[in-house]
Parts: sequence; structure tokens; C-alpha cells
Amino acid sequence: MPNAPSPASVLVVDDEPDLRTLYELTLLREGHAVVAAPDITQAREWLAQQRFDVVISDMRLPDGLGLDLLREIGDAQRSEKCIVITAYGSAENAVESLKAGAFDYLTKPVDLKQLRSAVTAAVRSLRDQQGGALNGAATPGLPQGGATGDVSRKPEAPSSGTQSLRRIVGNSPSITQIKSRIEKVASSMAPVLILGESGTGKELVARAVHDCSHRNAGPFVAVNCGAIPENLIEAEFFGARKGAYTGATADREGYFQAARGGTLFLDEIGDLPLAMQAKLLRVIQERRVRALGGVQEEAVDVRLVSATHRDLGGLVQSGQFRQDLFYRLNVIGLRTPALRERRDDLPMLVNALLVRLCAESGQNVPSLSPRVLAWLQSRELPGNVRELENLLQRALALSNGDTLEPEDFGESDDLPEQPTQPDELSPTSGHMGASTASPTDIPPDLQTYLDEQERQVLLKALRECDFNRTAAAARLGLNLRQMRYRIQRLGIAMPSDDDDT
Repeated sequence: MPNAPSPASVLVVDDEPDLRTLYELTLLREGHAVVAAPDITQAREWLAQQRFDVVISDMRLPDGLGLDLLREIGDAQRSEKCIVITAYGSAENAVESLKAGAFDYLTKPVDLKQLRSAVTAAVRSLRDQQGGALNGAATPGLPQGGATGDVSRKPEAPSSGTQSLRRIVGNSPSITQIKSRIEKVASSMAPVLILGESGTGKELVARAVHDCSHRNAGPFVAVNCGAIPENLIEAEFFGARKGAYTGATADREGYFQAARGGTLFLDEIGDLPLAMQAKLLRVIQERRVRALGGVQEEAVDVRLVSATHRDLGGLVQSGQFRQDLFYRLNVIGLRTPALRERRDDLPMLVNALLVRLCAESGQNVPSLSPRVLAWLQSRELPGNVRELENLLQRALALSNGDTLEPEDFGESDDLPEQPTQPDELSPTSGHMGASTASPTDIPPDLQTYLDEQERQVLLKALRECDFNRTAAAARLGLNLRQMRYRIQRLGIAMPSDDDDT
């Protein structure tokens, strides 16, 4: 029978004797070994004598700030997980403590259930980290890899965190940096804000934060804030009681309740209405929610991860986003790089996407001709990885062979056909000789050659759609914004500007 886990050792630092005793008794009932200190000086003495699993400290103490103690523990690279207790409404102190490396924070008056939950989570996070370090070390007495012996060990399956990090494909410096930051911030309860353009994999990063954390056994609930009708958003977030609104025939949980013990991912947080922003801020500060139509509040145990492609700083300046909410969400910031910033990752990304798409459709993974990567490298890809995935999905559907060619992407099927009206060609089109070059010849200027091929395809689609940009974009699998961008970049003259209204 496996040994029961040893109790955690906890240091409680608070200058109020009654509160100190209350915290101590609460944790002793949970089986933890607890020592207490009334100030920073005595806390330092305890820390000099022994190691603890968790340190719980009030923010304001007679001889200094709990934040100072937290920073000293971090500077000494000690392993203790720190939980800071802040006064009611002192949001700045809570945010500052999380940025300084606190595992979590509690606000006064402290809810004892939340205290127990925070300590349990901190201990679990610490044990997970220590277990990972031990698993990486050789075990004495057991044969090492390559040696022969009677003991054989199967390789351990990769953890969910390792698998999630592998899904973030690339070796560029920006990708290496974001993976490293994910591993560092995952062990905290601090809110994470992920910024990046559309299609750069923000949800992939959010899931990796969850999977690398001690909360990975709990649910990961993803919410698109811009997709919820404004009149339903409060019920969707916080739940609703029977009869709270027309059609509420039974009690229902909200996203915060559904994510209990796990991570709540708020995608497109910049689209959240102002009224809801105020309610979300209160939940973050109080760690409690009241269901729509309910009278009682309930504690919530979730970690918040948010994401947006919008400029939240600019929204704050224009009054469309609350500054205090932005301050609370942006404790830890991560940024997903655009594809144009990591072009060296393109071959690896293409391969990974093809493997996944082919596995989903049950077809063999095709090889890529040398021209395909050059063609993809020449693309602007403003939609980033999402646009790249769509291009590959279309190529797989249109391809007839075992090798993908640029023609399979549906944007160069009609390259040989020339425009019938010379005046439809803009004089700014560049080197016209490139359009007559045989595909088997090596053009003197690859970019000019590819631009001219793309230009001919766009012109053909526009002519066949009577120069209606919306219809031509749909024919080519583009959106109107992408179509306009290409028309402008390639200098295609349009007969009028009102053709797609």
C-alpha cells in the first residue's frame, strides 16, 4: 500500500494574534505542520532555520511589508510557494505581489475555505515541480539507458504539458521564448493576458499554460467574449437561477462554475461590454460570483487566462476598456508572434499542419515540391497560421497526386490565360516578361514572377465576376479585406470603387 503523503510545512506571518491563531488552527486541522510569526524579523529567523512548503504572509506588518519577504524568498531562489493576504479593495497590492512572484493572494476578511484551497493548490504545484525534477534524474540502483540488466523500464508517456508545448511548433527565438515563459508562469495563480494578431495561436498558448500548471487535471473552459449576446452574457458567465429570465426553466451553471478547479480562458476579452467588465472586475477581486436571480454568493476557484488581438492600451485610452480591469488581467503578459516575424518556422509549420490535416481526413501525407515552399514564403499570410492551414486544406482537396504543387492551392490554376483587354493591366505591374516565362524556366526575379502569376489569376476572377470584388474573393477563397489588399499591392486598376457594395 503506498505511503500517505507527508503533511506540508506552512509558515504563517501575521501581526494580529487572533487571525494568526485562526489560520494556524484551520491548517492544523488539514494535517499541515504550521509555525507562526508576528513580524518579518521572526519570519526570517524561521526561514533561516528550515525550509517550508508554503509561506502565508499579511501584506502590512509592523516592521515592513510582506512583499519584502516575498522578494527575499525569490532572490534567494528558495522553493517556498508564497500566498499574500491583502486588505479589502487593495487591488494594486494584489497585482504587485503576483508580479513579484507570489503563487496566489487572498483578501481580508479571508474566507477559510479559500485559504485551505489556496494552500492545497500551492502544495500540489510544489510537489509537481519537485516530482518533475526527480523524474529527470537517474535513480540509484537502476540500470541506465543502453545498459543490460534484469530490470526493464518502459519510457514514460509525455505529460499533458509537454504535449501542449510540442503543439506550439517552431524553433525561432520568439517561439522558444514564449515556451520558456509558459513553463515559468504556469505554476502561479496570476492572471495571464495573451496578445497577438488573429490566427497566431493564442488559444494554443492558453491551453499550454493550463496543461503545464498544477490545475491540469481540472477543466479548461474556453469562451469567446465577442460571440455571446449582451443580454445573456451575465447568465453565461455566472450562471442563472430558475425563473431569473424568460426561458430559465432550471438552475444552470455559468462558465466560472464550469471551470471550477481549472482554467477559464476568455478569448477576445477586448470585445467584452463595459457593464460586464465592471462585474468581471469584482469577481476577480472578490473571488466570488452571484448567479443571475440568486441571493447567495459562492466562492470560485479558477485561474483566468485572457487573450485579444486588439490594442487594449488604446481601448483604455478611448474609454472602451476599464483601466482597472486591464491592470488586473495584465499581471503576466505573453505575446504570440505573427508568422511574418518567424518565417524560418514555415517549413516545420507546414509539415505539422499537413500531418494533422491528413490524420483527420484519413489520407496519406503528400510531399512538397521545391516550388511550394518558395511560393508559400512569398505570401503575405496576414491571417497567420490560420490562413496557412486554410491554404493547405484547400491544396489537399484540390491535389490529384502525391506531391503538392503551387497550382494545387487554387490560386494559380489558370496561369497560362492572358487578359483580353490590355487596358486592364496597370502600367505599374512591373516586369511583364515574367508572365511569359515557361514554368520550367528559372525566372531572373522569383518575387516578380510570382506576383505576375497571382495578378493574372486575380484579373481572370475579377473579369468573370464583372469586377465585383466580393464575388471574386469568394471564388478564390479569400475575404474582402484580403482581396482589396492584393488588388492594391499588385496595382490592378478597377473600373469603379462601388462594385461590391
